[in-house]
Amino acid sequence: MDATNGNGRVVEVKDVVKSFPVGDGEITILKGISFNVRAGEFLSIVGPSGNGKSTLLNMITGIDHPTDGEVIVTGREVHKMSENKLAAWRGEYVGIIFQFFQMLPALSLLQNIILPMDFANKYTPKQRRERAMHLLETVGLADQAHKLPSMVSGGQQQRAAIARALANDPPLLVGDEPTGNLDSRTAGDVFDLFSSLVEQGKTLLMVTHDKELARRVPRVLEIIDGKITRDEYVGGANWTGY
Repeated sequence: MDATNGNGRVVEVKDVVKSFPVGDGEITILKGISFNVRAGEFLSIVGPSGNGKSTLLNMITGIDHPTDGEVIVTGREVHKMSENKLAAWRGEYVGIIFQFFQMLPALSLLQNIILPMDFANKYTPKQRRERAMHLLETVGLADQAHKLPSMVSGGQQQRAAIARALANDPPLLVGDEPTGNLDSRTAGDVFDLFSSLVEQGKTLLMVTHDKELARRVPRVLEIIDGKITRDEYVGGANWTGY
């Protein structure tokens, strides 16, 4: 699976502007954002609420399109793709992890993880089940496979959501406040899981308000008032927060 188009970059954001209509005028949330993320990087996106972090993730995942600029992810010009092509691309190349898990309540954890493989028509039915069980084992939930999401804790749901994001073996994982609904200990466990995935070669972008976790991420991108105010490789050592 070619995730970099030969240049080593999984994400390329070029002069991205995003404006929304408000009454008779408009409000600009992103104001000329540019940065790249190379394969195997772990990047935290930080900044005060309402300053464009989640909007930026929506540009990268193709959930929304920029008003101006370019968004190239896994070698694809995401800002030019149709909704159908975006859905197919997202299913194969991007795993999204949400703050509130977004597990389908009527399906077991196992069924929730099999579903993305069904949609992508990837693997045989037997392989899908085997892979889903392997992923649940990887996140420490093999013994919870047949339980509904409501029957397990929030931390367990989030680990299952990570397993679901990995279902189709995407090169890029994107988390929008993935630890925001967890206690500090569980958040730390989820972060450790993220770190292990990066060590295995995944590229991971994480929006977070958790300063303690952000300090542990090798690269920090800070957005304030729709602009990048800091982009540092800090190794988790010397970033003091916004």
